[in-house]
Amino acid sequence: MAVPEGAASGSVTLNSCSVETEAGTRAADCGTLVVPEKRGNPGSALIALPVLRIRSTSPRPAEPVFRLGGGPGLSNLEFPEASRFLEHRDVVLVGYRGVDGSRRLDCPEVATVMLSREGLTAPQTLLDTARAFELCSTRLRDDGVDLTGYSVAERVDDLEAARTALDYPVVDLLSSSAGTRTALAYSWRHPAAVARSVMISVNPPGHMFWDPRVTDAQFAQYGELCRRDPFCFQRTPDLVAALRDSTAHLPTGWGPLTIKSTNVRILGQYGMHYNGAQSAPTNAATTLDALTSGDPGALWAMSVLADLALPGSNVWGEFASYASLDAPDVAAYYAAGGDPGSILGNASTDFLWGGPQGWSSSWPQDPLNAEYRRTRPSEVETLLVSGGLDFSTPPHNATADLLPLLPRGHQVVLPGLGHTTDIWAQQPDAARHLVNTFFDTGGVDASRFVDRAPDFTAIPVSMSTAARLLVGIPLGLLALGALLLVALARRRNTAARTRTWVRATIWLPLGLAGWSFGVLLTWTVFPGDSVLSATAVLPGVALFIALGAALTEPSPTTSTPARPGLSVTIALPAAVLGGLLGLQASATPAAPLLAVLGTAAATHLALTAGRVLTDRQRTDRSLGRRPRRQADLPSGRG
Repeated sequence: MAVPEGAASGSVTLNSCSVETEAGTRAADCGTLVVPEKRGNPGSALIALPVLRIRSTSPRPAEPVFRLGGGPGLSNLEFPEASRFLEHRDVVLVGYRGVDGSRRLDCPEVATVMLSREGLTAPQTLLDTARAFELCSTRLRDDGVDLTGYSVAERVDDLEAARTALDYPVVDLLSSSAGTRTALAYSWRHPAAVARSVMISVNPPGHMFWDPRVTDAQFAQYGELCRRDPFCFQRTPDLVAALRDSTAHLPTGWGPLTIKSTNVRILGQYGMHYNGAQSAPTNAATTLDALTSGDPGALWAMSVLADLALPGSNVWGEFASYASLDAPDVAAYYAAGGDPGSILGNASTDFLWGGPQGWSSSWPQDPLNAEYRRTRPSEVETLLVSGGLDFSTPPHNATADLLPLLPRGHQVVLPGLGHTTDIWAQQPDAARHLVNTFFDTGGVDASRFVDRAPDFTAIPVSMSTAARLLVGIPLGLLALGALLLVALARRRNTAARTRTWVRATIWLPLGLAGWSFGVLLTWTVFPGDSVLSATAVLPGVALFIALGAALTEPSPTTSTPARPGLSVTIALPAAVLGGLLGLQASATPAAPLLAVLGTAAATHLALTAGRVLTDRQRTDRSLGRRPRRQADLPSGRG
């Protein structure tokens, strides 16, 4: 995004658009909100934030819903459930500063160092991560970014600026997870602007980390449920004891493949947040099955999935700016000793905060944070909705810390459900009715929810199966690539038209085979590298595609194949260069495919250029060997 030329602070520009929801395409307005990076600073730069208003189907809609998603470090522009509320009101999404807007606080330094041979939160990794946050902070400030402008107070005032610009007298707030902290701050900062507030998976001040004592208590709940469940009890009569034993004796490897113990613990925490099958493989049933299976392959799959998913899961600069709200509470937690010897330990909190000597002391903080670090009363009519088995935002935190300070507050705890996705997805009609009823009337009607124990069989793909797929698919692609090269070498004398067709289609399977080679090499020899890195992608992709192109390359002047040795000499450097350019074109998981495409294009371009040049040289030599007689020259006379 960019700030529109001549735009003033607080202005909004909107254009008609459409948006996809779970109920299909809906009419919307898409636009840009312009705000100061740091309010109160007369010289502050302006930044642009995206605004999406999904239009109500009512001719006279009630107050709109302002949606506040979780994180921190995540976008606020995805809300497929918006269609559930359009019958009576608009739904408005205002992009989060630092993530969705014209200034994005990316910290690739952090994501890079998290990938280490020892694991995401091994001792040296934590030191490197804290240093990476410091380097990122310095780089962003050198680029002119005011990091104190990316706090909860500034985010709330962005929402207020959007409300004013869109001419809404009051709004309803619908927040989830870390977004509930924004909703709280909005109700404290601009109470007259909020009609009602629904907070799902509530995160009160001081709880933006995972206390392992609370996590163990939640595992105890699962232990009781397991004893009542025939499937679970048959496999694990004492679930808590089995979890303690397995996490205390994690293996270091699965054959030649490294198991990073901290990765397993972190993914174990994230996997317990949800228990619905829609969240698999990181759901509770799959996680419990893997941790108690005794299968090193399952634990290796957890280790690999943590490396694949977690370092790039957040915009780390925005995470640090927003999460620093709870830095004093995290410091107090570590000062009191941290983990007392729990099932999963400190790993997940270490992952977020960089351990006891983490990033919070070096990251600039907004002085206004002090106003929002403790819960205070609010007269806004508020509904707190919690999953009874939520490992991320346990319902007790909201019950004890927040509900007593809400004179017009209500809490609903839904047994058997976990974090936000469970509440939206497992009983969608009940969730829709609960929220809409509260927005419409202020009444609390959770009667449509049915008490259900979590399904311990909700394991669409076990981690053991995932491990075999993670290894088997690259091995299969590598074998296919090798067979293709052998077949090309044996059939080099095929017709030119056939070779042209093969040359146009063979690059994709050969490229995937080359990447598979790099993936397997990374997992066995370089477990500190990413499977998306240049070291994992380029060598194999370049070699396989260069060999394939050389074996299908015609000679410059005949229809017979060229000498492959010469063609490889030309193709391989071009393949490496093209792959590197393709890899740099994107920081997403699509980067290896772009590298394959870049490699193929550069390889064929180099071979075509070499063919043209060689053909021209042969023509010149041929003309040079024919002596030109005087009679052959034009006389200039008619």
